[in-house]
Amino acid sequence: MTAGAGRRGRGGQEAQQVPDAEFSSYYGRPVVRETVWGPDIPSYLFLGGLAGASSGLAAGAHLIGNRKLALAAKSVAAGSISLSMAALVHDLGRPARFINMLRVVKVTSPMSVGTWILSAYTPLALTAAGCYLTRKLPLIDAAATIGAAALGPAVASYTGVLLGDTATPAWHDAHRELPYLFVGSAASAAGGFGMLAVRPDQARQAARLAVVGATAELTARHLLERRLGPGAEPYRAGRPGTLMMAAEALTVGGLAGAILARRHRVVAACSGAALLLGSALTRFGIFEAGRASARDPKYTVGPQRGRLRGHPDREPPAAEVQ
Repeated sequence: MTAGAGRRGRGGQEAQQVPDAEFSSYYGRPVVRETVWGPDIPSYLFLGGLAGASSGLAAGAHLIGNRKLALAAKSVAAGSISLSMAALVHDLGRPARFINMLRVVKVTSPMSVGTWILSAYTPLALTAAGCYLTRKLPLIDAAATIGAAALGPAVASYTGVLLGDTATPAWHDAHRELPYLFVGSAASAAGGFGMLAVRPDQARQAARLAVVGATAELTARHLLERRLGPGAEPYRAGRPGTLMMAAEALTVGGLAGAILARRHRVVAACSGAALLLGSALTRFGIFEAGRASARDPKYTVGPQRGRLRGHPDREPPAAEVQ
């Protein structure tokens, strides 16, 4: 008998005798363990995405001879990936733990694949920036720039795949959209930095990248929330919701500035800064949403019961819970 079932009242309707079932777990403890990742990880997610997308922008600027934009993009790619790696190693506790992950190659593990992507990308980004800054070894510079640009999308997206591969409900249930959201957010940040770093007449490529990235980010977020339905609540409520709302407002504002005010230096710089900050807050919001969803059993039990009833992304009404 389902919860809420009872004797039939007037008109053949069942009168509810049992209160609607509530989601609970043994001793009130979470069903899945909250991630042990610390606050360094959202910084690692943001900085890695910024680096990967900046390498693509750098390659485009390099090819057309836009030296100032190329230098700015290569520099931020090298600096961001260095800081990203530092944040990752700090969270791991010691460098040896990262090095130990290079002892095997496991193509079915996003963590293993991501480790090798970072190991290949980082020296290329550093070499491209160093050669371009010193104006030495142009052939090596060109090769490193192209190599970093080729790996850039993987650097920007693999962390979304990594989060989606965990058991954390808000991340796992959003595994379809997270890689696209991360790539769009990374492109938005890279374009925003370009708009902030150089004059508007030199930042046209950056502005176009920012427009494409911000549009992709906002679209992916909308699709995520629409598909998850009630399961998207961790992205809307509490501290994660505040962070995500602020990120969306900054991204929308930066997108408007990138479209409408490409020739005004101050407006372009403010728009670029808004896109950068919005991208960072998106990563922190997604990280906090995952932690919040792991604490509440309903975000684990609800989608599972929904899948049993043929609605894989939606939580069943409480009265239907067995």
